[in-house]
Amino acid sequence: MTHPSRHDHHELTYMRSGKAEFLIEGKRVLIEKGATLVIRPRSAHSIRVLDGSADMMVLYFGFSRHGLVPGQPQDAPLRSTDVAPQTLEQFIHFASGNESPEGGKPAEPYLLLRGRSRQDIAALVERILRENRKEAYGSELMMQLLAMELLVVLARGLREEWEESLRVRSGKARELVKIARDYIVENHDRDLSISDVAAYVFLSQGYFTRAFRDETGMSPMTFLMQIRVDHACKLLEQKDIKVSGIATQVGFSSPQRFNAAFRKHIGMTPMQYRRQIQRGQKGYEREQT
Repeated sequence: MTHPSRHDHHELTYMRSGKAEFLIEGKRVLIEKGATLVIRPRSAHSIRVLDGSADMMVLYFGFSRHGLVPGQPQDAPLRSTDVAPQTLEQFIHFASGNESPEGGKPAEPYLLLRGRSRQDIAALVERILRENRKEAYGSELMMQLLAMELLVVLARGLREEWEESLRVRSGKARELVKIARDYIVENHDRDLSISDVAAYVFLSQGYFTRAFRDETGMSPMTFLMQIRVDHACKLLEQKDIKVSGIATQVGFSSPQRFNAAFRKHIGMTPMQYRRQIQRGQKGYEREQT
């Protein structure tokens, strides 16, 4: 566990792979692949990487209390005293549908997103990092625009999770299964277990499995494997991606498990499928010439 630290700005962590445990103001938070964690300003926090290693992207962001200062270089570093975290808080509350953060219970020291917005967040973080490395004309303005877009996506993600939690708590079995199906599709590339999905819709694993089979005609695990294999088929059409890399991208813990599941659903190995696709593409090209 690292030594506790505090910042005068927001800290966003996107977990690309692995697991880590955060201790934030005395609360333990586990984040896994695909999760986005935003720690609020001045919240004491430390981190411990689990299972050996983790790949994560960390961004610090906030708003300046003033615009560009006359005579100050455009690329001058932002001092911590220039950051106005309360402005960001008001923006997030407003964009989430809560115009005034006052009057409610004290805000949690962190915001955690795992749902459908995580891929949008990941793409934006990657773009911000690329823009920062390029140092191209207008790069600072582009980074500011991307940061604003990131805030909107964050706020939308929070609202979606809140609305979905309301649906889950008042939903019937059919609605809960639909929510679970969507959750599996959106998170199939993670180390996802059926107990995780059942917990997401507040059902026991046994009841959830029966309800899922009644509604879909297959078990949750079969559905998860089907989604992963379907995704793998699309990636196998791209020649520049290694088969071993595809296994990880679609959520399998090893190439061996990937090969076994793929053969079960498709009737051939991933490499055989890729060769078949390539032969079909060559035949099509010959017909066109």
